[in-house]
Amino acid sequence: MAVRPLRPPRFDVAVALAGLLGGLLLWGFGLGVRPGDDPMVLFGGRWALLVPLGVTACCELLRRTAPRTALLTGTLALAADTTTQGSIATIVMFTDLMYAAVVYGSPATARRLPWITGVLTLAGMLVPYAVWRVPEALLIGLVVGALAFAPASTGLIVRNHRDAADAARLQAEQTALLAEMDRVQAVTAERSRMARELHDLVANHLSAIAIHSTAALSLDDPGTSKDALTVIRENSVQGLSEMRRLIGILRDGADDREPSATPTLDGLGALVAGARANGLDVTLDAGHGAVPAPVELAAYRIVQESLTNALKHAAAGRVTVCLRRSPDALEIRVTSPYGDRDGPRAPGSGAGLVGMRERAALLDGSFEAGPEDGPEGKRWVVRAALPVTDVEQGEA
Repeated sequence: MAVRPLRPPRFDVAVALAGLLGGLLLWGFGLGVRPGDDPMVLFGGRWALLVPLGVTACCELLRRTAPRTALLTGTLALAADTTTQGSIATIVMFTDLMYAAVVYGSPATARRLPWITGVLTLAGMLVPYAVWRVPEALLIGLVVGALAFAPASTGLIVRNHRDAADAARLQAEQTALLAEMDRVQAVTAERSRMARELHDLVANHLSAIAIHSTAALSLDDPGTSKDALTVIRENSVQGLSEMRRLIGILRDGADDREPSATPTLDGLGALVAGARANGLDVTLDAGHGAVPAPVELAAYRIVQESLTNALKHAAAGRVTVCLRRSPDALEIRVTSPYGDRDGPRAPGSGAGLVGMRERAALLDGSFEAGPEDGPEGKRWVVRAALPVTDVEQGEA
């Protein structure tokens, strides 16, 4: 419900003045509802009808600030007007007070007044007819209906339309707010996805470049330096190729050349070969079979980031990569020798584990990483389980 004004609005003041001036004009011309010699007129003096007229005009000032009080006072003024010659202006202003009480009053008042006035209208028709047994008695109910039930019903219709318009406007504002929230969430999610992709694309190759460039600078051996520069060049070319792929995706194919294909699990052999060229002793055991494309990309990136972390942090020893397809999930396990180091071989952002965990969470999978003791000594173990059933159903 709208907040009621503390002071009468200008429109209400204008209505009160118009009703008062109209009533005074009719009074000046001697026009009343009933003649002065009517037996129902108890106060037939010329000045008697001005009191109800003035009170009703004052009630019009309260039609929006205090609608129920205005209606009750106006009802008493109308009752007093019936004991005089009566003024049409008083009757018209009373109908407006009934209308305003429904439109601007409380919801309970708006619900009850049409029913009350409807009952009074029926009573005004049936009771006089039952007493006097003349058709003219029905006119009393019609007058009550015209003065009370008709404006109350009109006010209820107007109020319902206003409430419906307010509800539609509120719903539109909420829809716009939800759309803006969805847009912000979509932009945030896309930025996070791009950050993960960019990190996975660049971190592996730049880590290898940093490690081999350090080796080339620290050793005064032309042969070793040449091998290190060869590895640096290969990683630079591969990194640039991956960057071109990402830029091509961001440009939505606007480039003249098509971006390279999205990495798949069939490329794990080349990924492991590149890790061996970077100095890692890696063994690959991939028994994954066919998996959905989102799971395939996530698994590839998890293995890629695990090998990058092993290149930067792992001690000397064998790194194992194992993929197994269960009926409902693709299980990934990457282990590497765990050794206490003062720092990594190459600087990093520390976002690798976060990115892998986010990739698994986006597919409703599980991820964990940490040191474990085993027969081969202490090792760093990365485990991930990516569901394939739900993804296959979603693609279908």
